[in-house]
Amino acid sequence: MKSTVTLWSTLAAAAVLTAALAVGTAAPAIAAAPGAGVSSSAHGTALPPLDPAAIRQALANRPTADVSGAFVQVTGSAGHFTGASGPGINPDGRFRIGSVSKVFTATVMLQLAAEGKVDLNGSVQHYLPGVLPAEFPPIQVGQLLNHTSGLPDGPVGYGDGTVSWFAAHQFDSWTPQQVVAGIAGAQMSFPPGTAQQYNGLNSFVAGLVIEKVTGHSYAHEVNRRIIGPLGLHDTSVPDADDLRLADAAAHPYLVVPDVNGGSHQVDVTKQSPWPWAEGGLISSAPDLSRFFNALFRGRLLPPAQQQLLFTVPDVPNHDSSHCETGPTPTRACLSMGLETVEVNGVVVWGKTGSRPGWTAGVFATRDLARTVVYMINPTGMDGAEAPYLYGIAAAAFGAGQQ
Repeated sequence: MKSTVTLWSTLAAAAVLTAALAVGTAAPAIAAAPGAGVSSSAHGTALPPLDPAAIRQALANRPTADVSGAFVQVTGSAGHFTGASGPGINPDGRFRIGSVSKVFTATVMLQLAAEGKVDLNGSVQHYLPGVLPAEFPPIQVGQLLNHTSGLPDGPVGYGDGTVSWFAAHQFDSWTPQQVVAGIAGAQMSFPPGTAQQYNGLNSFVAGLVIEKVTGHSYAHEVNRRIIGPLGLHDTSVPDADDLRLADAAAHPYLVVPDVNGGSHQVDVTKQSPWPWAEGGLISSAPDLSRFFNALFRGRLLPPAQQQLLFTVPDVPNHDSSHCETGPTPTRACLSMGLETVEVNGVVVWGKTGSRPGWTAGVFATRDLARTVVYMINPTGMDGAEAPYLYGIAAAAFGAGQQ
């Protein structure tokens, strides 16, 4: 059974969007171990023309009981579009990006590798002695980034995964050390490097490696290396006790059941961003588009590390909600920082993310002809927004067009 860590970090954002995008043949998994392999050379079919009417219709189909608001922002040489659905939605506002934070974490780690400060083939235990259980085998740093580490899920901070639990704990926080320590006594999911399983714990450990080798906080490194140089004025790595969300894109709420059979709404605009390097960042659609533009164009990474962003290990998909909905659900789909799927024959790369009340993601064609940033505000945590997200993703990338 998957832990609540996997449930929260993948159900609403990962399985939902992967299902929405996997309408063609899944992108091939062709690379080998961390630091090795070749990048995908598949370019897919021609990108369909942007269809604003189709996107507007998809947004208008919002199921109000399951989704309180949404927006999609499309940029790139193939056309621009911005649309929203729901009261008070600001497509240029800030939102909690959840696991899209992992792309920032991977970028910093790959920069450190380029600078010779981290060996991606070196062991986590070398950089963080005593942090992982002593009985665990050596795990390569690069295996954290492409989710082939085999680390088990951890339960700390996720409770039972229900809206009732989160409503009672939305302001609570846990340190990265507490999260990692939560795997004590658990068994490895598989030998490192032999399979791929999406697991947020990898990014907590990666964040600790970043802090150890730099001597600075994770937030400092993200600010110095990405946010500052790119002028991402809406993007931040807030402290765990900083509940604020200034200039919010939305004010989401969860519908929480009452003991008498009724329900009430709980505003979750404010919540602890304790997921940190795994899922704690705040950003906006314009900032995420700018970040992905710089990342894909090689402004942040040298060629060798840039190639790793678009290199998927040739290993099985191990019981993960990522990668499992397309025609090749048994194979990996995650690189060192991104995931890839194929939409109506068009290969796209990006990342999903979620926090309670927020489901978000960024996907783009490799040539940046089209970049799609979306945000949805689900009122539950059971994935009921899936059909709606399916429609938005399909319309944004032209799925079904002839």
